[in-house]
Amino acid sequence: MAKDSRGPVLLRLSARRLGAGVLVLWGAATLAFAALHLVPGDVVDTVLGPGVAATPELRARIGADYGLDDPLPVQYLRQLAALAGGDLGTSYQLGLPVREVLAGQIGPTVELAVTATVLALLIAFVAAVATAGRGRVARTLASGFELLAVSLPSYWLGILGLTFLAYRFQLLPAAGGEGPAALVLPALTLALPIGGVLARVVRQELDTALGTPFTLSARARGATEKDVLLRHTLRHAALPVATLSGWVVGSLLGGAVLTETVFARPGLGRVLVTAVTSKDIPVVTALVLLSAAAFVLVNLVVDLAYLVIDPRLRAEGAGV
Repeated sequence: MAKDSRGPVLLRLSARRLGAGVLVLWGAATLAFAALHLVPGDVVDTVLGPGVAATPELRARIGADYGLDDPLPVQYLRQLAALAGGDLGTSYQLGLPVREVLAGQIGPTVELAVTATVLALLIAFVAAVATAGRGRVARTLASGFELLAVSLPSYWLGILGLTFLAYRFQLLPAAGGEGPAALVLPALTLALPIGGVLARVVRQELDTALGTPFTLSARARGATEKDVLLRHTLRHAALPVATLSGWVVGSLLGGAVLTETVFARPGLGRVLVTAVTSKDIPVVTALVLLSAAAFVLVNLVVDLAYLVIDPRLRAEGAGV
């Protein structure tokens, strides 16, 4: 019966989440449009380029060609209509379709985000497994390091890594995006704060699971503490990690902006900084929508995974 009811529940949940996702994307596009028009500066100057003088007639022509002379509500509705049709527009600064601008930079950012995620999970689970159920000294030391990793800003971690690992000891490249070695420092800079938070969550879940009846039964059957920890309790710690997936995605996207700037890496973070500075509205809007879409997609996948993993949630969702 549970298997037969899985499909309708998944479909209903997917429809609700996708509907909410559309509202999130609309809100993100609206906020990006409003924020950029509140920033001082003239978009025509972005189109002309830095240091370019233009006659009033030329400026008026550029404004007319790009629709910048229209009232803001008209520009807003025109932008929403274009986005709904899949048209991301043309970059004011580069004169290229926004799709091409993002396509050339999304690869390094995805590479950095995936590497940082893997490192953060390794840090979290290794630290939690090594200290779960241990004495107060080990737990206190681990908690201290985790709190330090979480408290330090990502740009400060990046500067420390550059100072010691790149400049003083010359173990890793200081900047650029060529080769695996150039990825180590930026990925660690992003991974350490995330790993610190996840390690605390995983350890707490492991400590709770170690005191439950099923672990007592496993010990009574002769299982060692290592087997109890790795085979019986570790999978329970994966659920809260999945719950924090949305926060992880937000941390990666926000951290990539600073990390790519500090390490002079190519990627969407540096594109966003440049676009915001120059009021390149189509590029900023596309990046905001991309971030919102990633957040919505990850949360949808996590919700569906919960329904597949835990039959009790399917039973509860059947009445929704």
